Amino acid sequence: MKSVLFAVLVLALVSAGCSHRPAAVAVPPAPPPPAEPRPTVTAHSPELEIPADTKPLLVETGIASWYGAPYHNRRGSNGELYDMHAMTAAHRTLPLGSMVRVTDLESKQSVIVRITDRGPFIAGRIVDLSEAAAKKLGMVEKGTVEVKLEVLKTPVPLSNGGRWAVEIGGFDQEKAARELAAHLTRRYHTANVVTFPSPVGAWWVRVRVKDDLRTRAEEVARNTKTSEGGIFLVRLD
Repeated sequence: MKSVLFAVLVLALVSAGCSHRPAAVAVPPAPPPPAEPRPTVTAHSPELEIPADTKPLLVETGIASWYGAPYHNRRGSNGELYDMHAMTAAHRTLPLGSMVRVTDLESKQSVIVRITDRGPFIAGRIVDLSEAAAKKLGMVEKGTVEVKLEVLKTPVPLSNGGRWAVEIGGFDQEKAARELAAHLTRRYHTANVVTFPSPVGAWWVRVRVKDDLRTRAEEVARNTKTSEGGIFLVRLD
């Protein structure tokens, strides 16, 4: 009798196993692998290592300033996010990616920085350093210093054409910027004129001339007048 019961039990278990269908379980997809962090360009990065005997391609003297927190993590002219802790700088006309040495003419302290942005847009200033570069020069408290700027390396020859525009401002009021933009649009029918605010509140006008030619941009710069701010030739690439 026990053997019969055992056989019946085994048969029932086998039948159940054969007819059982696994329940569907919703399994969330695996998360994507974390993005590789973008390396920060620091004073010791190989990218900023320039042979000591490198001869400058161009030398300028003038006033250096620096820019920090209001612009930190905002998109720079080269498409990267501006990192005030990296050894970078803004210059109006050097090709983006150029490597330059900036020397404080009084202290003789030097830094090597990569040009990633455009500026400074204040008359008399030739370079706008990142906060990290300004700290290395000891100029954060001073705000500005007189410097010698030596161009050590460029991604393209300095004589190459490039893409050029005119930057006008900053205006305290949006209305004044838009009025000038409207005037320039009527005057230069083939130019693309836009207005935009800066992170610190001033308004700017940018004039993109036909084909981004330097000669046309220079003509606009020469023939434009404004009651506030300045007029600056700027390279876009």
